[in-house]
Amino acid sequence: MADHLEASVTLPSDPASVSAARAYVVGTLAEWGLPADTEVSDSIRLIISELATNAVQHTLGQSPTFTVDVALDRDEQLRIGVTDGHPRFPRRLPAAVQQDNGRGLVIIRWLTAECGGRLRIRPTREGGKTISIELPWTVPAQPVPTARKQEP
Repeated sequence: MADHLEASVTLPSDPASVSAARAYVVGTLAEWGLPADTEVSDSIRLIISELATNAVQHTLGQSPTFTVDVALDRDEQLRIGVTDGHPRFPRRLPAAVQQDNGRGLVIIRWLTAECGGRLRIRPTREGGKTISIELPWTVPAQPVPTARKQEP
């Protein structure tokens, strides 16, 4: 197995891109050996849905696209990140405001921790941010003929 596998896709900041991001990540992980019908895959599917939804809903037109990166290092650690061009970092809303939204990062943190991982939020050089999760990889990965790279 290779020491490092990675895949990336850039999508328009549009609600339809959420399902495209989810399908891309699940498909990539299936190529790397993670069956789509596992509990971990279900958690990752929900995490990427939340991350992509946040990138679409909270960029306020300041990020016309967002990028999803997936990396597997030495069959040990999986990283999935969503990068957008909006400079504002996510923040938890007061309880009174959280009627219909504002819980996405709480859900992501909980699911990530449940899988034995952690959440990171970092600024980009371009002034945006990357929200990523790191999870232990417990599935033997399959070799990928070529790393996937897709642009819309």
